[in-house]
Amino acid sequence: MTSRARPAGVVALAALLLAATGCSDGSGPAGGARSPEVTSGRPGSPQPAAPSAAPGGASAPAGFTLVASGDVLPHDSIIRRSAQDAVGGGYDFTPMLSGVKSVVSRADLAICHMETVYGEDGGPYTGYPAFTSPPEVAAALKTTGYDSCSTASNHTLDDGAAGLARTLDALDRAGVRHAGSARTAEEAAKPTLLTAGGATVAQLAYTYGTNGYPMPEGQPWAVRTLDEQKVIADARAARAAGADVVVVSAHWGSEWQTEPDERQLTLGRALTASQSGGRPDIDLIIGTHAHVPQAYEKVNGTWIVYGMGDQIAGDMINHEGAYDPRGNQGTIGRFTFGPPRTPGGRWEVTKAEFVPQWFDTGRGRVVNLGAADGSDPRHTEIRDTVRRVVLSRGAAADGLVMGR
Repeated sequence: MTSRARPAGVVALAALLLAATGCSDGSGPAGGARSPEVTSGRPGSPQPAAPSAAPGGASAPAGFTLVASGDVLPHDSIIRRSAQDAVGGGYDFTPMLSGVKSVVSRADLAICHMETVYGEDGGPYTGYPAFTSPPEVAAALKTTGYDSCSTASNHTLDDGAAGLARTLDALDRAGVRHAGSARTAEEAAKPTLLTAGGATVAQLAYTYGTNGYPMPEGQPWAVRTLDEQKVIADARAARAAGADVVVVSAHWGSEWQTEPDERQLTLGRALTASQSGGRPDIDLIIGTHAHVPQAYEKVNGTWIVYGMGDQIAGDMINHEGAYDPRGNQGTIGRFTFGPPRTPGGRWEVTKAEFVPQWFDTGRGRVVNLGAADGSDPRHTEIRDTVRRVVLSRGAAADGLVMGR
């Protein structure tokens, strides 16, 4: 792994590069479904208890649990680690994620954020500033238990339309759904619909921008960009397509800032206030991009995770050009949804949890800090730091608790 002590010249260069995209780890170079059909959730996954009957005597649909996590950001050092972890050559990202597999795989629906695009089979692969990651990442996400990933980020066009297409093709082969980028206009026009428990869940995904890269020629729909009216229109269209629950993945916010910025607060209030027929248009907002954990907050009766931090990333360098340990801290959000109590009503979050996590760059492994036994003092310190940030906007009063 990259040393945390860096020469002043390297630090200055890193600071300049970071000002452009903010996703650097300072290390050196390394050697969707196409239709809106609803796909089934994983069989046999535990489900929360639901009432035995709905109003009028009909059987009530089953509730479900949803987990969501932060940026998967394979820097050069991460690519090298995956090569070391592979048996017989290639790249294997599965060991990195093994520490959170129990959390992810037990949920009825699990959502990740695939920050980067994939390169061609066999490489070459690159980290910051223009990422092309090994497509083996997709198989590792599936093995860990992820059902779908948001693919709209400021790095979605790092390798143009070809990189975008390779990424979605690889996710398709692995059996991981995706939302936020598209290969065709038809794909872009259809919501990603999934099943969890007795619900149809729509995942919509957006990014604030693409690092100045223009949309590919003739493909203005290639990446969904974040716009209040567009998000609301898409949410309503997803409802019309059969969604019981609408989840918005938002790549937004200010890098290295633990407090949500004014744009996040303003847009979050507007999106959660939007209703149709007395029912909220959006049921959950999950944020990425800041590279540090941010608060959870219940706004207008809807949970917002402003930022989940990074799930996988190399040693992160902040805007001052210094190694910043917060760049390897994050959370997994876990939300239990119960079926409507009245016909046509809303699926309600009956339990909200956060699971603190940390990517140990020395070992190249994600650590579930919620389940840590306290034998490593670093785990306790990082867990408590993450918890303070997550609860900083009063989420505990609305029932948010730390999970394992």
